[in-house]
Amino acid sequence: MKAFLIDKYGGPAEVHAAEMPDPQVGADDVLVKIHAAGVNPLDLRIRNGDFKAFLPYRLPLVLGNDLAGEVLQVGSSVTRFAVGDEVYARPDKDRIGTFAERLAVHQDDLAPKPAALTMTEAASLPLVALTAWQALAERARVRPGQKVLIHAGAGGLGSIAVQLAKALGAYVATTASAATADLVKEFGADEVIDYRTQDFETLLDGYDLVLDSLGGENLAKSLRVLKPGGMAISVAGPPDAAFARDLDLNPFLRLAMTALSFKTRRQAERLGVTYSFLFMKASGDQLRELTPLVDTGKIRPVVDTVFPFDDTLHAMEYVEKGRAKAGKVVVAMA
Repeated sequence: MKAFLIDKYGGPAEVHAAEMPDPQVGADDVLVKIHAAGVNPLDLRIRNGDFKAFLPYRLPLVLGNDLAGEVLQVGSSVTRFAVGDEVYARPDKDRIGTFAERLAVHQDDLAPKPAALTMTEAASLPLVALTAWQALAERARVRPGQKVLIHAGAGGLGSIAVQLAKALGAYVATTASAATADLVKEFGADEVIDYRTQDFETLLDGYDLVLDSLGGENLAKSLRVLKPGGMAISVAGPPDAAFARDLDLNPFLRLAMTALSFKTRRQAERLGVTYSFLFMKASGDQLRELTPLVDTGKIRPVVDTVFPFDDTLHAMEYVEKGRAKAGKVVVAMA
């Protein structure tokens, strides 16, 4: 099968197309013929080797973290799926590789594709929808009437997180450009801050939750718009000790994670708020929980651009250079 992979960590030049053996299908695996795959900033960070200290992938490594497709084969212990089913997934972090024609996915990480969505639309959802769900519904347990700030509301994660926060009953503020302000209001944002001309820190106060996807000074300022007892969840900030425990890392790496997040945690403690790093987990069950929200139109996928599978390198470049105006970039099979 054809796939896009790296033989070593590095920049864009390290990604290339190659013929790879068909995946081995274990007892609990489902072999999926991939129709479309989402492109995420995470793919670029994995390519660069940003996570090699605690995600030791075996090289060569096929990239890609989102898929939608059709079941070709099921393992002997698979009970939830049959040949011909239309499915979507974010494979487990140890079994990525959706920039390929086929992939074996554990049945627990897979879910039926929402009937209302095309394959392209479905492929744009799993990683960002699971991230939004695990941040807002699982970790923060957002309740009606709470105030939530979501950064980059027109982006891949932000566009879904805004919609989910509204579905959970929150008052939602978001940062966006003036060009996408109307779009994020369509997603349900109650308040839109133009990040180019306005400073959200001076305009917002008393928030229960901030979902940060930018890190750095943006995260530091986000802590200051929270009310006492509030929480900042970041997918771009420094990893913390809880993340190290979840990955069952060795004591040295746990200590390193604790040190990396020390400044942010100390700032949060002084403000009477909490900081939490999120690295989302694959979950077919959570995708199933999201399906009714998709089917009723409370969450709709936002696709910026679709590239042919053969142009996966250009799709990654498009994401890396920040050319997407709203939502996700997807590669689709012919």
